[in-house]
Amino acid sequence: MLLGIVAWSQKTIQDDPEIQQSNINHRIDRSQEELEKFNYSEAQRNLDEALKIAKKTKNKKSIAIINTHRAKIELINKELDKAFISLNEAIKIQNEIKDDANLANSYKTLGEFYIVKGDYYKATDYFKSAKNLFEQEELEHGIPQTLLLEGKTFMLLKNYRTARAVLEQATAHSKKLGLLKTQSEALINHGLVYNELGNNVKAIELANNGLQIAKNNNFTAILNDGYLVVSNLHNTIGNYQLSRNYLSNHLILSDSIRNLTTISSNKELETQFLLDEKNDRIKELEAEAKEEKEDDGVRTLISILSVALITILSLLTLSLYKNNNIRLKTNNMLHKKNGELIIAKEKAELASKTKANFLSTVTHELRTPLYAVTGLSNMLLEEDPKPSQIQHLKSLKFSGDYLLTFINDILQINKIEANKVNLEPEPFNLRKKISNIILALNNSAEDNNVKLHFEFDKNLPENYIADQIKISQILINLIGNSIKFTKDGDIWIRVYQMAVKDKIYKLRFEVEDNGIGISQEKQDKMFESFSQGSIQINRKYGGTGLGLSIVKGLIDILNGEIHVKSELDKGTTFYFEIPLEYTEVKEIAQTKTSYFDKETNELDLTNVKILVVEDNKINQMITKKILTKMDLKCDIVDNGEEAVDMIKTNDYNIILMDIHMPGISGIEATKIVRTFDKELTIFALTAVTIEDKMHEFEEAGFTDIIPKPFKQEEFEKKLYNALASKEGKSATA
Repeated sequence: MLLGIVAWSQKTIQDDPEIQQSNINHRIDRSQEELEKFNYSEAQRNLDEALKIAKKTKNKKSIAIINTHRAKIELINKELDKAFISLNEAIKIQNEIKDDANLANSYKTLGEFYIVKGDYYKATDYFKSAKNLFEQEELEHGIPQTLLLEGKTFMLLKNYRTARAVLEQATAHSKKLGLLKTQSEALINHGLVYNELGNNVKAIELANNGLQIAKNNNFTAILNDGYLVVSNLHNTIGNYQLSRNYLSNHLILSDSIRNLTTISSNKELETQFLLDEKNDRIKELEAEAKEEKEDDGVRTLISILSVALITILSLLTLSLYKNNNIRLKTNNMLHKKNGELIIAKEKAELASKTKANFLSTVTHELRTPLYAVTGLSNMLLEEDPKPSQIQHLKSLKFSGDYLLTFINDILQINKIEANKVNLEPEPFNLRKKISNIILALNNSAEDNNVKLHFEFDKNLPENYIADQIKISQILINLIGNSIKFTKDGDIWIRVYQMAVKDKIYKLRFEVEDNGIGISQEKQDKMFESFSQGSIQINRKYGGTGLGLSIVKGLIDILNGEIHVKSELDKGTTFYFEIPLEYTEVKEIAQTKTSYFDKETNELDLTNVKILVVEDNKINQMITKKILTKMDLKCDIVDNGEEAVDMIKTNDYNIILMDIHMPGISGIEATKIVRTFDKELTIFALTAVTIEDKMHEFEEAGFTDIIPKPFKQEEFEKKLYNALASKEGKSATA
């Protein structure tokens, strides 16, 4: 019984997850130690043992890590197919379990794989992906080695100037983190780059520094390569004696490494060895049978059967080997295809990021002149234009507003596709919200001689908690669409209950019209971006073809579904269902505050001074005119350096800082200002609205952001609140 208890306790200890993980980690560490000693077969054996434990315990994270380590050894042994399979297995698991930290290592090793394959451009793509993940996961120690590999790849591409910049980063990062091995190798390669760029003195200095670090820390492999590099560098400048000395050291160390290196036999040799061993055994049995002089028929039969059995086993072993070989080739093919799919996915993700960056640049360039168009048209309309000019100015304003709406639609689509739309739930009155939307759209409806009808289920509560802005966007798009395609007709907007559970109401919204209708063919594609019924419809009715795509994206975010029923020349019904949470809390009443009205303004603006930092002359003029109308005095500068000097020598209340300027940018200027003034109100007056950029503004120290072209009321509100906060007042609109 005591023995049973001991055996049970041992089994319990062995099954402990922490102990199993410790065993896996120990074997991985041992493998790395053996790798440093060039004992590849022992390193492989430790990884195989670790993999057995990981598979037994279904430890996916460890299985992936081990596969990445195996791939490194397989690359050393030039077993490229095996390395590719191991890496694909690792990447597949890490993507599945969202292990981005170790995925970065796998991408780095995949980059090394493509270096060996000679596909240097693909290698740089994976090094960049690895670097991005290391930065994302804040794993600084992974960045220097990745930069080193990226720099070496640019050397292979003979792009020495880029290689120099990347290797400088690798050296700086590794020095900062105390990664002597990476620093040593980066310096030696840096020397090679300077040699290619014609600066031999700098080349020898850097390579010697790297060589000394390798020598001091006994980095054998790096030291061996370093001797050869320094030998070649001295040979280049004609210092042949030193060149021979370093070459001699390289040859001695290479022989030493060669003696240490042990590489395991491949599977074919192992199988052949087993077959030879069994054949030898067969011969021994045959010899024994011949020497046996006993006339015992049973013994003879046993001997014959033994020989036959061993022969059969040998043939079976050979057959199994061949089958395994076929299966291995099939698996190789599958893994290659899987690898190609992973690469295609990554290319698609890269294309998506490129598209986002492109949109950020294009929308910025469009918004900047639009600031001038909308600003000037608004000012001219307010300055008592001639009656003959009013219609032209209104047309100009309409065109500017249309372009701005189009840009905003593109950005909205981009945000939806990138899953960057956040929900902002708040209490609101649904019936009142829809009534206000109908009231706002009624003028457009009257222009088309269309009558709007609103039906709200009498048994439905009116107050809910949800993102009312997104619900408004959906309804404005759908009702606006119906108005556009309906002449001399009617539109019905209906809301009623489909189901209720606890406080969650599943509501159905319908927008029905008796307009031109949609063909079945067009219905299948109508929720795609830039989809219109036809070129003729686009020209006749206008629009960008983004409205319904935005609607579909927003409804998906609200966990709903949208459908359409339509018949040509009879009409169309859009209906969608979304869950809303009932609340007894009523919406907060919205009151409009007058900001800089001369009669109601309580602020003393006598000594208020504002600095406008803007390089565009038209935008300078517009901003100054707007501020003057608000009784605010301002100075204007057109670059970041002058802005910093003006802030140091003047007492400003608010800074309106443009971002893109010649010289230092608005972000850099703000960072400098924050070194000597932490309290000054600085607004980023910018055309950039892509959310990825917003964290840069926060880090730089901006108080808030005013996107261009701005709405007059929002602009005034932000300035009012900034000034009022000094006097203990605040705008509440």
